[in-house]
Amino acid sequence: MDVSFLGGPQPQRGVGVVAPFDFALDRELWRWVPDHVSLHLTRTPFVPVEVSLDLARMVSEHETLRAAVGTLNAVAPEAVAYACTSGSFVSGVAGERAMSAAMTQAGGIPAVTTSGALLDALRELDARRIAVVTPYTKSVTDALEDYLAEAGIEVTGRSYLGLTREIWRVPYRDVVDMARRAVDGGPDALFISCTNLPTYDVIPQLEAELRMPVLSANQVTVWAALRALGTSAVGPYQALLDPAARRGPASLPPALPALPPQIPAVAVAPVAGPDTDPGADPDVAPGDAAEPAPPDDDR
Repeated sequence: MDVSFLGGPQPQRGVGVVAPFDFALDRELWRWVPDHVSLHLTRTPFVPVEVSLDLARMVSEHETLRAAVGTLNAVAPEAVAYACTSGSFVSGVAGERAMSAAMTQAGGIPAVTTSGALLDALRELDARRIAVVTPYTKSVTDALEDYLAEAGIEVTGRSYLGLTREIWRVPYRDVVDMARRAVDGGPDALFISCTNLPTYDVIPQLEAELRMPVLSANQVTVWAALRALGTSAVGPYQALLDPAARRGPASLPPALPALPPQIPAVAVAPVAGPDTDPGADPDVAPGDAAEPAPPDDDR
């Protein structure tokens, strides 16, 4: 059958993605990607270590990243992203910049990391005080807070799960519960950390409920990588992606708690007693006799 009339496929622009060996949310990344862009994923080598600061250092070694970018060069991406939050903040701000530089050198193309993209997104939203949600242990969450403090970002509140494996199995309800606990202190925005934590569908819900921009690790990673291509991420009503959403619920002040219902005042008529004159004026107290009218001199 002649299919020449189809005239396709349409040209695709490519983004390379380097993910840790245990990354399980490929499909979530794709949900932010427009039709004319393809993602090309590769993973770091497996190491028998649970999610921890040690693992974050192992999966972000420059030699490992250069090798991963080298495999992606075969499909000629226009930009490359390192999709790991802890791996890109574990060595601080200078360490994140060095990782990006190593990937750029290996591929000859623009490179971004999740933690670097987070700082860019916070600048985009002019957010300096944020709440943080993570699936990590306390030590890894502390390291994220240290990274943000080094970049001049104040953490006003945080909530974490203490997980060391299978983070991709966390249900949305747990993410929402953590977010509600973390937002004390009037932050400018909320950040949900870890590229292995599902977030796509909860972002609009949380922005509407909490009335602030909500960022997630996968969201900022794809946003920054596509911006390096000069194109935009797609997503339903998310403040980072849609300027109109910044003027919607995410821009409103937090809702005040509901006040108890007011009981309307009820006027109570005086009850007639045995000594009450039925024709008396109810506004005149007993004993307050009315003054007699003066005589009429003209009668």
